[in-house]
Amino acid sequence: MSFPKKHILLALFGLSMFENKLFAQSETETKAEIFTAKNLIFAEFFGNSGGYALNFGRIFFQKEKWKISASAGFSVLYKSEDEPLHPGYLVPAFIPEISAFYGKSKHHLELGVGFNAAYQKSYSFDEDFPNNTKEQTYWSKSIVPRIGYRYQKPEGGFFFRVGYTPSISFESLDKAAKKATFIPFGAGISLGVSF
Repeated sequence: MSFPKKHILLALFGLSMFENKLFAQSETETKAEIFTAKNLIFAEFFGNSGGYALNFGRIFFQKEKWKISASAGFSVLYKSEDEPLHPGYLVPAFIPEISAFYGKSKHHLELGVGFNAAYQKSYSFDEDFPNNTKEQTYWSKSIVPRIGYRYQKPEGGFFFRVGYTPSISFESLDKAAKKATFIPFGAGISLGVSF
């Protein structure tokens, strides 16, 4: 049984059209995975910040469904007064973080680790100081792992994430009873825009 050359050519042409369509579709899907909006501005509540923070982030690596981003934030919290020792003061904090996220299009699983360094003050009663109050400044530091959900579109726009964020706190204060404390409870939410 022999096929006419016309039928063979028609079958080859149809097969090549089907192959081109599949290739074009996979190329479109690959392009959809490339994040063109790599910058990010967002506010974080709790989580790595411990209260709130304003952050700038950037995706610096992406390959297929994996992306890696870094962010840095700043916060100023108010420590309420504790009379008669101190009248209340501001606590500035620096909050960097690196995270990897995995997923298709705009829905991702996020894994990361952050660091929180806050400039604290400690007050204690001491007869040798004015007003019998000794002030000591120190840096409190925390390492904050993250696992959660991240919503971010490749082309930019609204950004949202929520995560579980336990922490390990380190005290550099001489009189601290524990130098390291694990806090298993923690969650954070971030809202912002990517561009």
